[in-house]
Amino acid sequence: MRSMVAAAQKYNSIVQVGQWQRSQQHFADAIDFVHSGKLGKIRLVKAWAYQGWMKSIPVKPDEAVPTGVHYDKWLGPAKRRPFNPNRFHFEFRWFWDYAGGLMTDWGVHMLDYALIGMQAADPKSIMASGGKFAYPDDAAETPDTLTTVFEFDDFNIQWEHANGIDLGPYSRNHGVSFIGNKGTLVLNREGWEVIPEGDRMQAIALQRSKDNGLEKHMVNFADAIRSNDPKILKAPIEAGANIAIFSQMGNIAYRTGKKLYWDKSKRNFTDKSANELLVAKYNNGYKLPQV
Repeated sequence: MRSMVAAAQKYNSIVQVGQWQRSQQHFADAIDFVHSGKLGKIRLVKAWAYQGWMKSIPVKPDEAVPTGVHYDKWLGPAKRRPFNPNRFHFEFRWFWDYAGGLMTDWGVHMLDYALIGMQAADPKSIMASGGKFAYPDDAAETPDTLTTVFEFDDFNIQWEHANGIDLGPYSRNHGVSFIGNKGTLVLNREGWEVIPEGDRMQAIALQRSKDNGLEKHMVNFADAIRSNDPKILKAPIEAGANIAIFSQMGNIAYRTGKKLYWDKSKRNFTDKSANELLVAKYNNGYKLPQV
């Protein structure tokens, strides 16, 4: 990700990443409310993805490469393996060679807004616990159930995910909540609401989304290209890199089984085994570009 940022800056490129909620009005409205201070001191932020439609991945045998697929190019720098349909379109997300499971797949969207709401960037520590609790014998490698805690100076951000079930916090299958001393704001792609802590503040009924964030995000990208102005991008490459690294911290904590401490000045962990997972191993003659 840092190489991508460096390349975009070196060549003065317009690069937009897919955190399209940043273009959706109700997300901006919700964060304005969070920043107003009306929730009181926020001590905990929860972000989650409970994805009931993502079922078990049955074990399948290797098979011949489908006609029309340039498998060597598809693999790129990933470890060379026989073709298996489980590792191809969509399902590749559940294998460490290519992706990071729901922690990075949905985490980059919901955790992005956790950080925006708290005006935060670098955690002090990260710990994670989970596993293949729902489907222990299926083909996937990444955990189908995971809880990750990111520690900051005076609040925590907690991530949860679960494959195969939909009933997440506040009866929502995805979202982010800001838990304050006076009330809790719950936000997802459908809208936002405020649940008061007793009589400490007024409830706010669900404020539903009234626009298409994905379409607006593409229009924003096109507008930035036409005007040659990266400053108007809603989600520039720097933002994408920051949240991708942040989400990956949760996977690294899970894979090492350790509570990890982040050195923001060095941009790495204080643990050697964790740092080995910060950069992917390149295979098949590929090398990480040096910009």
